[in-house]
Formats: sequence, C-alpha cells, structure tokens
Amino acid sequence: MNGGQKTIRTPFTIQTKLMFSLSENRREREEFFFKKEEIYPQKRKKMSQSPEEKTTNPNNNPKPPPIPISAPTSLNSKTRTLSLPELWFKEQSVKHVTLKMKSLSNSPLASPPSNPDKKFGLLSNDPTGPDYSTLLSDELLLQVFNKVPISQYVSNSLVCKRWLFLHGRLVQSIKVIDFGFVDSGRVFTRFPNLENIDIVHACIKMPRTSGILITRNNLSVYVGSKLLSDGFIEENDLLSSGLIGNGLRLISEWYPNLRRIVVFGTSENGLLSVSSKCEMLQELELHCCGDMSLKGISGCRNLQVLKLIGCVDGFYNSVVSDIGLTILARGCRRLVKLELCGCEGSYDGIKAIGQCCQMLEELTICDHRMDGGWLAALSFCENLKTLRLQSCKSVDSSPGLLEHLGSCPTLEELHVQRCQMRDKQAVEALFLVCKTVREIVLQNCWRLEDGAFAAASICRRVRILSLEGCSLLTTGGLESVILNWKELQRLTVISSNNIKDSEITPDLATLFSVLKELKWRPDSRSLLSTGLAGSGVGNKGGRFFKGLKS
Repeated sequence: MNGGQKTIRTPFTIQTKLMFSLSENRREREEFFFKKEEIYPQKRKKMSQSPEEKTTNPNNNPKPPPIPISAPTSLNSKTRTLSLPELWFKEQSVKHVTLKMKSLSNSPLASPPSNPDKKFGLLSNDPTGPDYSTLLSDELLLQVFNKVPISQYVSNSLVCKRWLFLHGRLVQSIKVIDFGFVDSGRVFTRFPNLENIDIVHACIKMPRTSGILITRNNLSVYVGSKLLSDGFIEENDLLSSGLIGNGLRLISEWYPNLRRIVVFGTSENGLLSVSSKCEMLQELELHCCGDMSLKGISGCRNLQVLKLIGCVDGFYNSVVSDIGLTILARGCRRLVKLELCGCEGSYDGIKAIGQCCQMLEELTICDHRMDGGWLAALSFCENLKTLRLQSCKSVDSSPGLLEHLGSCPTLEELHVQRCQMRDKQAVEALFLVCKTVREIVLQNCWRLEDGAFAAASICRRVRILSLEGCSLLTTGGLESVILNWKELQRLTVISSNNIKDSEITPDLATLFSVLKELKWRPDSRSLLSTGLAGSGVGNKGGRFFKGLKS
C-alpha cells in the first residue's frame, strides 16, 4: 500500500493493450505507452510462479523490475477495489488472445504472405483486408486460370491489375479493331504471348456507330449510310501501306514465335520483316495484296497454310496474276494448303505452283478470274488430295481438248459449292481431271442438269456422294450415274426438288438397301415438314382455333 492506494505488480505482454480499455484514467494509459519499450513477453506458467521460486531458480534470467500501475482513483481519493469482471479479464485476456492467434495460425489462409508487387495491389472495398492471392506465385495462378473456361477470361481479368496481367499472358489469339493499339505498343504489354493476330479490321477506318454490316467472302465491315458509286469502301478509308508495314515490323519484333497472322494491304517491306523475324510462322492470310508484295513472303520457309485474297467486289481491287503466283511458288515450297480468292492467272501460274509446291495437299479456288485452260495445269499437282471450287462464275471458260487435260493421280475429294455449272464442256473437263476422287460434294450448284452430271460417271472410285440444292437434277439423271459406281457406300440427297420418291426404280431401291449410310430428303417441302413435326405449324390453324374454343 502506498498512500492508501493499492499497487498491482504484474508482467505484461504486447497483447495487454486490450486491458487498458477498462481504465478510466487516460493519463495512466499514456504513461504505459511511453514505457512500452520495456515491455517483454512472458509465458502463462511463469506468471503463476511465486517471487521466491523465481529467485531460487537458477535457470531464470534476471528480469527488469515490474512496472507499477496505479488503480484509478475516485474524486474523494478513496481506494477503489477492482471488480470481479476486471479481475477475471486481467487473468484470462492473455490466454484468450493466445488461443485466438493459434487458431488463426492453424488456418491455411494465414500463412505468411509473399511480398507482392505494389503495382498489382488488390482493388477492394476494405483497404486493410488481406489479399490471399498474393500467397500464390504467378505460375500457380496461371495453372488455375488455365482450368477456367475462356468465356470467363474477361470477367476474371477485372478482379485486379495482377489478374489482368496474368490473363493477358494466357491469351494467344486476338483480333485488333483499332490500329492505334498496335502502333502505340499497348498490345505488346497487354498480351505478351500472342501466337495468332488479325489486324484486317484495324486497317479499315470503319464507322463505329454504324449498324450496317456487309459480309462477302469471309470479310465483314461496318459501312456508313452513304452510298458510293464504286463500292462500300473508299480509298481514304484504308490505312497507308507504310503505316501498316511499320505495325508489322513492331509485331515481328515483339512476337518472334508468331504462328498465324492476318494482314491487309501491306507492302513488301512489311512482309519482309515478318518473314525474317517470325521463323515459326506457319499460316498467313493476305487481303488486298498485289504481285510485288508477294516478294516479301519468299523468306517464309516454314509457311504451310496461305490464303490470298486479291479482289473482293465492292470492297477493294488488287491484282494477283501469274507473276505473283510464280513468286509465291518459288518462295514457299513447303505449302500444304493454298487458297486463292479473287485472283487472276492462267495455266502458267497453276503449273508453277504444282511444280514447286510438291507438298501441296489442298487447293481452294474461290471466285477466280483466271483465263481459260487452267484446269489442265492441275495434273502437275502430283500430291493434291482435295480440290475446292467456291463461288465461281464459271469453272473454265476454255478447257481445251479433253485428251490433253490429264488428271490428278492422288486426288481424293472434290467439293463444288455455289458455282455456275451451265457449261457442259467445262463440267466434263472437271470430272475428267478429278476422275480418281473418292468423295464428291455438290452444294448449291446452279444449272447442273442431267447431261452435265452424266460426266461424273467416269469417276469409278466414288464412295461418298452428297447433293444439296441441285434443283435441276432428276431421279433418272442420278440413277444413270450412281449405278455405275460399284464402290458407293454413302449417299446424301437434300433439297433437290426434281428428284421424286415416286420415280425410284427397283434397281435404285436395291442400291439403297446395301448402302452404309443414306440421307434421302430430296424435296424441300418434306424437309420443312420434318423440321416442323410436332410444332403444330402447317395445320391450317387447327390447333390455334381449338385453343380459342376451349
């Protein structure tokens, strides 16, 4: 006792800050914090030892004198006795705090956090809340993000800046619609691991607010309401070839492992930078390219897939002639798949491709402007397996004598889609060149009559035949051809209105019975009724009026 006041002597720990919430004297709490440097931790067992045991125990280290804490005094200077809750809390507070810390330490989320990069801080409503994702390394988070569907990439990338950066590392294919994204270099920091990039739409100055979308030959652009005499795109709407070439130079420097690129209206220098630095480039698509620009891809030694789009009606006009096809053939000798859209040329250009690109297996010719006689050059494509003709106004205007055409010895598939087949001589020449095929697909071929289709009987090895939208072909014309194909296994006839079920002969029915697969829906009206079965549509409103009566 000192001056009528009771002094409590006890060691304190750092957690004793909780006890001072019960004190009524603010001055005493301030004195305690000034002496905070002398506070040291003590275990609960040592707190229970008597003073005599502490002095007799040689293992105990000398301890500094305890800090006296005076109990708060009242106004009448009488001694106030500690209440029972205060005494209980004084003895149990350290214990409860210790147990609480142990329970948190056993939790897997309370492991010591790593030192995250400050620029990738978590955006949270609670700025003091812990970001437990910083405990994971970038490699672990990338493995987790790889399991997430691609459709959720955008929403997950908005969580924080670090997730945004990591998701950018996962993206490997993008379509750029603003060329400033490339020219400023932002695309390279946002997506550092790209392998596929498409900059076609970025090279065309499209009105962002327009709701008119024009699509032709896999090219879709938004156009304004102004009607142009020459087409939908003016020359001023296209970026300059120099600016596009500079963008390609940046792309080739930042993405040396690029595997696919889609380019519009570039120059020779731009393609040279790509071919010299992107040694892993395997697929290239060129829009609005000319003969001289094809010199730039002569260095793409590993190029396997190439698509050339020379002219698209209403959008742009560029010329790819025999000169460009010859340059292409001599530079890219490892081509496996080639697609020519809107390209000019003739026998010489196709011959150069067949002689130089000996690994070519698939050739697609779309909306060609070639001179007559180009079909005969297909015989030089000795390893060609698939030939596709799409949207051609004519197959070959002047195929020449049939005995001089030759054939492709390894050709297996012939696909003719949306082509004019009114020229009987050209159709006959086509089937003669492709007489070794095993699969024939004729889809929406205009003016294909029985006389022209009869030339297909020369293809004796056909196993699969698919006819769709051949409205002039009759049942007799079909029968006269397929009865000569002894190896036919699968037959598909859809939306060919002149082929009637009532005209099926016993020989044709016998052939149908031995086929492995038969899809027979020649009448488009029967196809419509099959698709509307059970819907009630086509019953002349019977179900509707019955519902009104009830």
